Amino acid sequence: MNEAMRCPWCGTDPLYVRYHDEEWGKPVHDDQKHFECLTLESAQAGLSWLTILRKREQYRSAYSDFDVNRVAAFTAEDVERLMRDTGIVKNRRKIEASINNAKRFLEVQSEFGSFDAYIWSFVDHQVVRNEWRSVEEIPAVTELSERLSKDLKRRGFKFLGPTTVYAHLQATGLVNDHLSTCPAK
Repeated sequence: MNEAMRCPWCGTDPLYVRYHDEEWGKPVHDDQKHFECLTLESAQAGLSWLTILRKREQYRSAYSDFDVNRVAAFTAEDVERLMRDTGIVKNRRKIEASINNAKRFLEVQSEFGSFDAYIWSFVDHQVVRNEWRSVEEIPAVTELSERLSKDLKRRGFKFLGPTTVYAHLQATGLVNDHLSTCPAK
């Protein structure tokens, strides 16, 4: 990929570049991947995304490969186990929220048939393609992320405010915010 035209936010770190080139903005229709992204993005709140990317493999191990049924069944003992795990962000509120969110995720799946059907309904099952020319133009929050965050909160999800939700929409390709010059567009 032409480095000069790539979205500059990923810098030159190979892990970040690979994430940009191979994952970010690619439409996701897999519930396990949605759950993984939501869990990681809520863990990221207040930290850099690169920090979370570097911890992702340990998160996969600690969170049963993001099997939502298994995470929903985590107990207080699991919270303590996660609090001792040096490979993840040790924030009790975020850990407890991730388990709560797994339970809410299952409720959404039950109601809509899949989390994917639920979340893609917010964009009429079509990718929102923005045509940004610079990183400075890309918003951190949109009306869409505010609406989705509000609905998730109404359903009992935690640590998924509008900024985190917008990051999820971008990461999972519901919103394509690659710069107009980026070959990954």
